[in-house]
Formats: sequence, C-alpha cells, structure tokens
Amino acid sequence: MANQLNAGFTGKPADKPEGIRKAAANTASAVKREVQAVATGAVDHPHTASSVIVGIGVLAFSVGYLLGRQSVAPSRFWR
Repeated sequence: MANQLNAGFTGKPADKPEGIRKAAANTASAVKREVQAVATGAVDHPHTASSVIVGIGVLAFSVGYLLGRQSVAPSRFWR
C-alpha cells in the first residue's frame, strides 16, 4: 500500500468567500452561464448567429467611418 501524504492543501476552504470574493465568484458563474447560453444559441441557429455578427461588424464600421469623417477639417477645394 502507498503511504498517504498529507502535505499541501487539497480540499475546499473551510470559510466561505465573503465580500469581494463572493461577488467575483457570483459574477464569474453568471458570465459562464451566459457564454454557454450564447454558444448554445449559435450552435442551434448558425445562420442567424453569422448574420448578427456581420450586422454588428457593418454597424461598427459605419459608426467608425462617420466619426472619422467628422474629425477631419472641411476643405473648400477638391484635390
């Protein structure tokens, strides 16, 4: 038989997390659930998911283009 080695921490902490640790654990758990829900939806509806991604990309490009055009000083002459 192998000798049991009781070195190191191999269990769960005796004290439950409080304060910021509890909030961080709850937030991480919620994010994992939401990511899994989005991934499941994307697997079930691949065409809708790709259309949404392309639509968001087009919208982001348009907003960036318009903001970039507004930041350039107007010119009176064509070059």
